[in-house]
Amino acid sequence: MPKEKTIYGCQQCGYQSRKWLGRCPDCGAWNSFVEEREEKTISAAALARGLGSPRSGAKSAGKVAPTPYAQVPSQDDARLSSGMVELDRALGGGIVPGSLLLIGGDPGVGKSTLLLQMAAGLSRRGERVLYVSGEESERQIKLRGDRLGLCPGDLHLLPETCLERVLEVVADLKPTLMVVDSVQTTYSERLDSAPGSVSQVRETAGQCLLLAKHQGAPIFLIGHVTKDGALAGPKTLEHIVDTVIYFEGERHHNHRVIRAVKNRFGATNELGMFEMTSSGLVPVANPSALFLQQRPIGVAGSVVVACLEGTRPMLVELQALVSSGKYGTGRRTVEGVEPNRVALLIAMLEKRAGLHMLGDDVFVNVAGGLTLAEPAADLGIVAALASSFRNAAIDPATAVFGEVGLAGEVRATSQPAARLREVAAMGFERVLLPAGNLPGLEAPEGVEIVGVRSVLDALDALF
Repeated sequence: MPKEKTIYGCQQCGYQSRKWLGRCPDCGAWNSFVEEREEKTISAAALARGLGSPRSGAKSAGKVAPTPYAQVPSQDDARLSSGMVELDRALGGGIVPGSLLLIGGDPGVGKSTLLLQMAAGLSRRGERVLYVSGEESERQIKLRGDRLGLCPGDLHLLPETCLERVLEVVADLKPTLMVVDSVQTTYSERLDSAPGSVSQVRETAGQCLLLAKHQGAPIFLIGHVTKDGALAGPKTLEHIVDTVIYFEGERHHNHRVIRAVKNRFGATNELGMFEMTSSGLVPVANPSALFLQQRPIGVAGSVVVACLEGTRPMLVELQALVSSGKYGTGRRTVEGVEPNRVALLIAMLEKRAGLHMLGDDVFVNVAGGLTLAEPAADLGIVAALASSFRNAAIDPATAVFGEVGLAGEVRATSQPAARLREVAAMGFERVLLPAGNLPGLEAPEGVEIVGVRSVLDALDALF
């Protein structure tokens, strides 16, 4: 009988070694190696044959032949609506048949609630949905459903963690959509490693991918996140799936943001907005009104920025506070924007505009807990910092957007017309924007647009 071989695998990136290492040479993680038994897994071809009959048009057995591109039917009209407008927006218009989707987020943010609401809505429309839970029993899931007031139709609950038994149920039930909660608790009997290990997560995701492609049923995987906010498990998990969605939300706010960071069937970085209520997650049709409903009027350091998340324009309040520092080095506390970007803009203001605040304490915050990643928020950061430094309030009917360079120039941004439409819809009367966006741009009725070429022009227009 051959001797069993063991390997050591990094639980962060999947790197394998014959001996234990304190630090992973691939990703640099410390104490991440776990001993696992090296096994031969079943081949992809044998696994595909064991998943049941392949989808229509595929070769069932024998020699595999390619299909001409012109003969492949289009699936543009085959998307399945989830019944939740904001989720469909993040997915690029709906659920693509045969796709594998991964949803990650902090504990308690509402991942299971979101997918249970989606599954109940689809089952009421005649779809057969299988909800596989490795963390809750049927009664616990039913308790949440009753609390949310759900009335599902053809929805089936399966509290199971063994992947082979799940596949047997799928072969008999033949659902049109499946939810696995979660991929870290599901394990395969062919591997001896513990659930949640790199090999188990990779094996579970790989088999779910083959199941989705051959059966044509979309599969939602719920994934845990690490303390750094990244999806737990190997990076291969994100490469295997078709769509990666992060479910974000502050513990002290009711709104939740769903963001697609990878989507093979739609735009990336698309954003959907929900509000957590006693009856579950409710889509937010107007995020700008949500973020601006408690905005202070006539206060220095507050400015409204017209930002763009995916294809959705929205208005958010950006706040800054500049106070005299007691020590030689000022503090920098930033929430919602990149801290290095704020430090860069502070240095630029001192050099180009003569605002000496390097020794002051600077605090920057995006009201509402939203995170702004696009460069168009630069002009808003500059305006808020200058307003607080000068202790002069900005006109509450004014909004700004634009990218700022190191030379103090204001660069053009993308989709200015969409931003202006949102500004006009929220009742603002004046907009500061890059002069490079003015050619061919029509101002909405009742809105004055002011083009600026530099930070000095912007400060003159604001104050």
